[in-house]
Amino acid sequence: MSENRKANGYYTREFKELVLNRLELPTDDTVASLSKELGVSESAIYHWIRSKNETGMNTCAVGKWSTEDKFHVVLETSTLTEQELAAYCRRKGLFMDDVKSWRKQCMNANGSNARDPLELEENLNGERQKTKLLEKELRRKEKALAEAAALLVLQKKPKRFGGTTRKTDQRLRSRNSSKADQ
Repeated sequence: MSENRKANGYYTREFKELVLNRLELPTDDTVASLSKELGVSESAIYHWIRSKNETGMNTCAVGKWSTEDKFHVVLETSTLTEQELAAYCRRKGLFMDDVKSWRKQCMNANGSNARDPLELEENLNGERQKTKLLEKELRRKEKALAEAAALLVLQKKPKRFGGTTRKTDQRLRSRNSSKADQ
């Protein structure tokens, strides 16, 4: 233990990190057992844990647990009583509510996404048929709109572009035909 202390009586950074790493998953070490084994006071270890969490040094916060680690925690705690679960959570630095929510997530993981593949295929085919019908109707309406626009253009020839109206065309024809008859 003396080699782990600096000349001024403090523990080295490497020693602190070693102790904190032994408390991370997966481990059965507790703060009390490490304290007895290494001859370090429990309050010093708790202080290192607090300072580690404040500085963000290798933290394993609840939100940063991998799904695999969460699953292992659920497996480890599945047979524990409430008191044993509370002790486990204290030892691992977890909250009981987190472990319980992870357990619910694991139980619901397969139930919500499991749907009958035949039902999915039928729904997909139905949606494809609806899409085809809508596309067919859209093409029909686009053709009708284009035809109506063409009829409007042919019906009205603007005078300012050199065109004449239908009545004017009929008058000219009747004059030309009467001159031709004479």
